[in-house]
Amino acid sequence: MKVRNSLRSLKSRHRDCQVVRRKGRIYVINKTHRRFKARQG
Repeated sequence: MKVRNSLRSLKSRHRDCQVVRRKGRIYVINKTHRRFKARQG
């Protein structure tokens, strides 16, 4: 999982990427390709 300042560019890497807020942190998750995971905060 990558930790980044901006997640908008990581969302555009794959069409299945979703930006999700959990416990005050923002995550990029991808159900089909799990390597596109990222976290902010």
